[in-house]
Amino acid sequence: MLFFSSLAGYAFARLRFPGRDKIFMCFLAAMMVPFVITLIPRFLLFRDLGFYDTYVPLIVPAMFGTPFSIFLTRQFFMTLPKELEEAAIVDGCSHVRIWWQIFMPLCKPIISTLTVFQFQSSYNDFMGPIIYIATDAKFTVQMGLSSFRNSFTSRYDLIMAGSILALIPIIILFVCCQKYIVRGIAMSGMKG
Repeated sequence: MLFFSSLAGYAFARLRFPGRDKIFMCFLAAMMVPFVITLIPRFLLFRDLGFYDTYVPLIVPAMFGTPFSIFLTRQFFMTLPKELEEAAIVDGCSHVRIWWQIFMPLCKPIISTLTVFQFQSSYNDFMGPIIYIATDAKFTVQMGLSSFRNSFTSRYDLIMAGSILALIPIIILFVCCQKYIVRGIAMSGMKG
């Protein structure tokens, strides 16, 4: 997701091609479409492709970037000075090399932020797994936690203990990415 989002964000921010602004407006419009609207067509598509009761419907849709991640990387690339790109072009760099060797090292704050957002979104997803996963052995953490509740009893002790354990990977990821996120916030307040 980070690879494709940053690539698309670079293309929308730095490259000039016909229909660029219209395509980007379509991405912005896609951010406004609720998940529930695309739920049934997406389910029918994955079922017809034979991916029901697999993890493929949970991985593939977000793998190529979400409209939000593309928008965020585009906005970050637009804040970088144009002189960096111009100097690289004078030195004979292609756009792919400019993106990979010049812009990506500068993107650590936005990459860290998107990593935390995407991991938390995928890890805490409950709606997707409950629609696509039918086998108990393939349940995600969130579905496993919900199995401690039924219509007659609820095991709140197990739900709370499981919730704390489920929170640990998100906290570890945030602690690992925190310095880059803070650096990005500090840099966004600087001028010139």
